[in-house]
Parts: sequence; C-alpha cells; structure tokens
Amino acid sequence: MKRILINLFIFLIALVANAQNDVTQFLGIPIDGTESEMIQKLKAKGFNSTTVEPNVLEGEFNGVLVYLHIVTNGNKVWRIMVSDKNTIDERSIQIRFNNLCRQFENNPKYMPLFQNDLIPDDENIKYETIVNKKRYQAAFIQKPSDFSTKLYSYFLTKYSADEIKDATTEIDQDLRLMTIDYIQKYCLHKPVWFMISEYFGKYGITMFYDNENNKANGEDL
Repeated sequence: MKRILINLFIFLIALVANAQNDVTQFLGIPIDGTESEMIQKLKAKGFNSTTVEPNVLEGEFNGVLVYLHIVTNGNKVWRIMVSDKNTIDERSIQIRFNNLCRQFENNPKYMPLFQNDLIPDDENIKYETIVNKKRYQAAFIQKPSDFSTKLYSYFLTKYSADEIKDATTEIDQDLRLMTIDYIQKYCLHKPVWFMISEYFGKYGITMFYDNENNKANGEDL
C-alpha cells in the first residue's frame, strides 16, 4: 500500500508539472517568453511588422490576412490576439464564423469549452448585437499532448485496467466525472476562442490564443 501511495503521489506531481509546461501554442509556438522573443519567432513564421506599430505584426493565417497583437503580463506573453485585416459584410461574417466553428470541431487538437452554436442563415446579426447585446463567440481548449494516454493514466489512479475495460454503469459515470475533473485541473489554462467584432457596420473575426498561467490574477493590486 505504501508503494502504491508513493507512486500515486509521484504521478500527480508529474501531472501538475506537465500542466504548467504544456501551454497554449500558436502555429507551434508556445504562448510564453518575452514579447521580443515572440516577435522574432512569429517573424520566422513569415509575419512582418506593420509600418504604424512595429510590435503589431501582419501576415496570413488560416487563409486570411490578419494582424497579430502580443499581450504581456510582467513582460511574459500570455495572449496572441489575431484580428482580421479586412472587414466583410454581415452574410460573409456569418459564413466565416460558422466555418471556423466547424474547423475547430473537426480538429483533433481541440475540444469545445462549451456548446458552440452556429449562426442561423436568417439571423440578423446587426439587430442582435445592437438591440439584444448578443455576443457571437466560440471557445475551445487545446488538448494537452498525449491527452488520451494521460487521461487513461488519471483513471488508473482510482480504477484498475480491468475495471475500466469492463466498466459498470456506475464506474462509467464516475469516469465521465473524472474526465471533467481532469479537464478542469489540467486543460483550462489552454483556451483558444474567437468572436465577431464590428467596425463601422462591417465585421471581422478576432481570435485569442491564451496561456492562462501567465495571465494577471491580481498579484499587482
């Protein structure tokens, strides 16, 4: 029993350490380090400084021309904000938003943070945003590397391999709860979300790649 508890303790320490090191990535670049380091890494990916603001980059991302804004906390990068360079009309933004939702849902690197509803074809986006103050957004989480393997190992902290394989209804329900618990503990620091932004009657998509580990939590107050 003592050896089992020691092994379990070591495993949990490894999970926490991995959660701290496994951060959100943008184009394979960890959202971490200093602003100057991030700028150089993004330029190596083909982005260039804008003429107006050197720390704002521009280039092509997912087939669209965009601006990249780097947000820091204590000189540590915690967010990459991606905004469309060109604005489009209401019908076009509805199509673009829905396509993005489908792309994320079909990408095995992501899982939805909550239910992300598509915009109906007959939705009046202008009316909904102005009158009903509706915000069109979708949120996902980047899965940690080897997500399935690590989740299975998390199950093994409570159940044997045979119990998991031949799970009863009760155990199956508990495994679902353990999955939610695992995501809350080790995945919520890697959100990627996007929303529709309005600019003088035209629309664009703004995306956010966040490393919640580097986000301000009131420590400077």
